[in-house]
Amino acid sequence: MMVLGRFVLGVGIMLLPGVVCAADVADTSDAAENKGSLTFNVRRIGLDWSRTTVTHAAEYVDSPIQALKATSQDYIKGIGDMALEYRKNKLKWDNSLFMEYGETRLKPYDGPSTSDENADKILVSSDLSYARWEFGGFKFGPTVGAQYETEFVGHPRQELMRGNAGISLFDHPVIKNLYLAGLYEYDFTNAATDNSKYGAEFGWRVEYQIRDGVKLSTNGYYREYLGYSRYVSTDLERDLNAVLRLDTNLWGNFTMGPYVQYRLALARGADVYGSNFIMGISFNYMTRLGLL
Repeated sequence: MMVLGRFVLGVGIMLLPGVVCAADVADTSDAAENKGSLTFNVRRIGLDWSRTTVTHAAEYVDSPIQALKATSQDYIKGIGDMALEYRKNKLKWDNSLFMEYGETRLKPYDGPSTSDENADKILVSSDLSYARWEFGGFKFGPTVGAQYETEFVGHPRQELMRGNAGISLFDHPVIKNLYLAGLYEYDFTNAATDNSKYGAEFGWRVEYQIRDGVKLSTNGYYREYLGYSRYVSTDLERDLNAVLRLDTNLWGNFTMGPYVQYRLALARGADVYGSNFIMGISFNYMTRLGLL
């Protein structure tokens, strides 16, 4: 119930711009150019999928051709990435919800099927930025943010609150967001080992229109942790997560294209980095709806 309560609270945060907008509408004395705008941005509702089907692998177990004796496998991942974006004068307020769940199922010819989770994440975030300076099409200024992160079915289920403050470039035709910030995390995944962490974070969201109907995009972050309130061997010292995707318009707001995703991290109790690399085909729905 506590997880559900925090999740509902986080979604409620996303609706707060509507309250602000209502106040703007009521104040008819404001000049038209100073009126705020509210946009519902469906960055991506998608399905990543790949399948390898091998038949009669038992008969080819001694074959030198690996493709004929490989393990059949399915990989599928669902993603939802959407945001309420509020703009007024030099102020930007984004409230977003990101969800993903991915699973790989293996079907060897000589054993039972097995499955592994490749992705499991729920992230509710609110980010406020102020364009203190503008030059060359860039808006530049201070930014603050808050996030709540958890999982659908993790064991143990990750739960943490995160806050950051720093500087950012934003609302450029190509560079949608580029920031450098100080980082604070409170991790309460395990009540017996709750932990506060401090560090620095660099993040980005970039979109480039190659031509009409074809867009290249990337987003991700790098975090460097510098201090902890206690020692937990599974806490990360470094964490890199990056996605690169090419979207080609099929019809309407539906797109398809290849993508790659890479995660690299080092835990405090490990001597080597752990990594996860995924590539495949992505089917997506994207749109923007002006609400005000």
